[in-house]
Amino acid sequence: MYPNSSILGRPPYKRGTSNDFLYQIPLNLAPALFSQQQLIESEYNSRNANFHSVPLNVLSRFPSVSSSHDWNHVNHTSPQAAAVPTTSQGRKRRSDEHCPFDVKRQRFQSPLSQAAVATAASSLAAATHSVVHLQSEGRSCAPAFSAASSPQTPKPSGCVPPLRGSPYPELIDSPIPAAKDKLSQQILELFQTCQQQSDDLEKKELCRAELQREIQRLFPQSRVYLAGSSLNGFGSRSSDADLCLVVQEGPVDQRTNAIYILSLVQQLFYRLSYIERPQLIRAKVPILKFRDKVSGVEFDLNVNNVVGIRNTFLLRTYAFIENRVRPLILVVKKWARHHGINDASRGTLSSYSLVLMVLHYLQTLPEPVIPCLQKEYPECFNSAMQLHLVHEGPRNVPQYHSKNRSTIGDLLLGFLKYYATVFNWDKCMISVREAKALPKPGSNEWKNKFICVEEPFDGSNTARAVHEKMKFDAIKTEFMEV
Repeated sequence: MYPNSSILGRPPYKRGTSNDFLYQIPLNLAPALFSQQQLIESEYNSRNANFHSVPLNVLSRFPSVSSSHDWNHVNHTSPQAAAVPTTSQGRKRRSDEHCPFDVKRQRFQSPLSQAAVATAASSLAAATHSVVHLQSEGRSCAPAFSAASSPQTPKPSGCVPPLRGSPYPELIDSPIPAAKDKLSQQILELFQTCQQQSDDLEKKELCRAELQREIQRLFPQSRVYLAGSSLNGFGSRSSDADLCLVVQEGPVDQRTNAIYILSLVQQLFYRLSYIERPQLIRAKVPILKFRDKVSGVEFDLNVNNVVGIRNTFLLRTYAFIENRVRPLILVVKKWARHHGINDASRGTLSSYSLVLMVLHYLQTLPEPVIPCLQKEYPECFNSAMQLHLVHEGPRNVPQYHSKNRSTIGDLLLGFLKYYATVFNWDKCMISVREAKALPKPGSNEWKNKFICVEEPFDGSNTARAVHEKMKFDAIKTEFMEV
């Protein structure tokens, strides 16, 4: 269960005198109680103010609670109860003081045993048709997702399932390709067993919404976005969740200010009973790693790394533009993790790099399986697009009808052969943005790097973690041994 905020009644945080940056953004370091008008309802990123409101830099205060999102309480309160103030001035709230935001989360059973995942990854033939469903313990209060959308939001007509009006869109309108051979059948069975389920996404969203309310006590105009594999269509039941804390419209210095902000959030998380092991990682993009005790999900929180939000919706479009993409990418990630080459913290490939490598391969076939979205629909994936409009960019991108009729099994074997014998690691850079292999740039970021994978929006090297020749040789060996 999520308790009420544990920072109430605590001594205030002290603002660092050496960080002038924080004076430029709204910051409440002393514990404060907010009215209902200032709280944000628990909604998916695509349905709340994160994606359907005005930009952060023009917000004077938080928007009122959206009427399109209802909460079903077991014991409904009277209209008069809503008028009761929620501030209790540091004392324990009486039973007659109703608070519409006291939403408690229930424990879930384990979504998939580690043994089952390991067995599926080690042998595709061991995959079964069974999908393990989570079971809740009957919430007393849970979000009721309305299909109604605002009049200003056009109804999506493209291939990407709409986020608005559907709480778990990746499970809807996503037909599975027919299996024509044994290997393809095994891949599809693994995909159906391991793909992210609606319950998995709900757990992540409930925690995101709860953390956003807590963090807004420090940064009132901030937003917490769910990003990465949880939303891009490539998530599995065991996937971690990526969160992006956006405190302002402009960039944040990742070497100093982002670390300072995360350290404040870390101190806050120490006081939350449902957060376990908050650990600050001082990387190029610093993150705060922690675990949600209620759901068991591991989270990575960054500050203003908004490129992760942009590429989430680019990858989401690739995921649904052709129905062979998602099963292929999931099996590649499982294969790479089983062979120990899918862990950037240990000097191998990140899941994001693996996804880009698969997309690049599918783009560069003699008969491409997928198009180059940034070339064919540049207006939909403009890197200058305001953040609150990013999710609407690809809404009209149509389904791609490829003339390449290769099975998923053939595509998997072709992917492994391409990086084992065709791709020139020494001279070339993988580019999804250009849908081809480009010459390695001569800048310091790329020079002497063993693997170069271009980030589609900011042009950085997503495979920079592979900086040891021994690790690089191990990666190449796995491609060649299949």
